[in-house]
Amino acid sequence: MELVAEVLAGKRRALARLLTWIENGAPQGQAVLDQLFAHTGRAYLIGVTGSPGSGKSSLVNQIARLLRAPSGDSPARSVAVVAVDPTSPFSGGAVLGDRVRMRDLSGDPGVFIRSMASRGALGGLARTTSGFVQALDAAGFEVILIETVGAGQAEVDIARLAHTTLVVEAPGMGDDIQAIKAGILEIADIIVINKADRPGVENAERALRAMLEFSRPAHKHALVEKIPLQAAEEPEVGWKPPLLLTVATQGDGVAELVQAINCHAEYLRESGERAGRDRLRLQAELDRQVQEQLYTGWRERIPMPRYQEILEQLLARRLSPSQAASSLITTQMGEPPQGTP
Repeated sequence: MELVAEVLAGKRRALARLLTWIENGAPQGQAVLDQLFAHTGRAYLIGVTGSPGSGKSSLVNQIARLLRAPSGDSPARSVAVVAVDPTSPFSGGAVLGDRVRMRDLSGDPGVFIRSMASRGALGGLARTTSGFVQALDAAGFEVILIETVGAGQAEVDIARLAHTTLVVEAPGMGDDIQAIKAGILEIADIIVINKADRPGVENAERALRAMLEFSRPAHKHALVEKIPLQAAEEPEVGWKPPLLLTVATQGDGVAELVQAINCHAEYLRESGERAGRDRLRLQAELDRQVQEQLYTGWRERIPMPRYQEILEQLLARRLSPSQAASSLITTQMGEPPQGTP
């Protein structure tokens, strides 16, 4: 397919067309991804998550600028940015707020920015975010920055997708309570207090550092891999998330943040943990594909009159949701319905 060759050659128009197909769920988009998959696995994935208003987009803008600027032994790296935006209630597309904050990157041939609509998906990512990442990886981008929609503590999906996860907080946003509830902190490889020039930064830093004193490196593995709690509680020596202060609008502290990202990447490489995270990411993608394909095939085969009949029984409270689902599944498998009157 000509489009495959063009994407591998890094042609922007072809890549943009492919991303549109992927986001819209077009069959030709999946066909191209299938052919590109053998060329993936080289990009380094950085997830950026946190509460709305913490300055994630401005921080991503500054990180990308530094990654594009060669310094010392670090050459300039090509960067792609995937910004998961809220869905427009009118068009169903992405609200392109992040594009406005990333104008500094426009015109750089080594940077590609794409916003995508969350389209109601939970977990901070869109359903097709992993497909976007695969396409950008195959197109040759060395670093892919993935900014979540900013939904709060439920944004754990990014930990399954990224190699390095940044959790961004800001002063004056209930930091004490957020630190205590720490669900989102457990996925952090690096914690960033952005807008550190605002009042209350000392309280935010104190609360987050206190939370880090009680955290251990095993937490993220327990969350992402869903390993037994007993195993998660065993002492483990590994990466301890650093806490950094930044002012993204001025670029303060961003160089130190990029250095911490590089240190974490080196840790993953030397410890062999990067391969483990790649395995978890592909396992999560495999599970998602299996669920989607099974459900799609089931809906295509179930007779619509039978579906409506079960739905009416559900609405009349003659069946529970569990019984209704069992009846539909066993009907399709050719077995007598169970639980129906």
